[in-house]
Amino acid sequence: MVIFAVLDVLPGNVAEVMLGESATREAVQALQAKLGLDRPPLQRYAAWMAGLARGDLGQSVAYDTPVLQLVQERLVVTVPLAVMAMLLTTVLALALGVYAASHHNRLGDVGVMALSQLGIAVPSFWFAIVLILLFAVKAHWFSAGGFPGWDEGAWAGFKALVLPAVALAAVQAAILARITRSAVLEVLREDFVRTARAKGLSQRQVLWRHVLRNAFVPVLTVMGLQFANLLTGTVVIENVFSLPGLGRLVFQAIANRDLVIVRNVVMLLAAAVIVINFVVDVLYAVIDPRLRRH
Repeated sequence: MVIFAVLDVLPGNVAEVMLGESATREAVQALQAKLGLDRPPLQRYAAWMAGLARGDLGQSVAYDTPVLQLVQERLVVTVPLAVMAMLLTTVLALALGVYAASHHNRLGDVGVMALSQLGIAVPSFWFAIVLILLFAVKAHWFSAGGFPGWDEGAWAGFKALVLPAVALAAVQAAILARITRSAVLEVLREDFVRTARAKGLSQRQVLWRHVLRNAFVPVLTVMGLQFANLLTGTVVIENVFSLPGLGRLVFQAIANRDLVIVRNVVMLLAAAVIVINFVVDVLYAVIDPRLRRH
């Protein structure tokens, strides 16, 4: 209801965009009637809900294509991009967070915290432009934008997504590294850690076998939120790199006032956030067996 209401009160409509500024009022009204935009809001809302119940996301006005088909075509770019960014975020954050915690109040800890603070402060779109300048324009290692399609081979598609994934992962890795550091430091003060050390386990074994697993519940919570943010936050990055993903589809739909696409994609992303949070809740019990009793 909120999604429908917010989008419905936005100024302008797709009929005006399609016909242009020179179109007469009669022509705009005729196209609105043809597209069903002249119907009362409650009727349009009821029709939208009925379509969602049937799995019908409707027809895009600007593209004259089923919205479900457009979404499926764009997800093959957005989902791999988000997964790559999340994997990169996880590897960097866990390594840096555990390293900082194991070197608490020493130079390594201070360096990681300073680097993470810089990562949080830098806007992802600005970092994306810097990456393009360094690795596409100067070094010619990657393309400055575009996506060749998976038909051209997995390596070509992967290479096109490397810089966007790094740009997305920078901020998220900085946040997750700080969370990991705090969680690991808290677990390091527990009695079982001293017992593990007394048994002769090395510092690395204690950290990776015992400490990290017990510290992973708060870390996993943030990871779930971050993956949802990566899915929903690709609008800017996909436009910087001209990637034909879900974010660019939403951006173009907003420009065209194609609200059929916008509200369905927003609903899809909201559903993805709910599913991801549910999966994270289930994983809590897998990681920490003590939670199964509650």
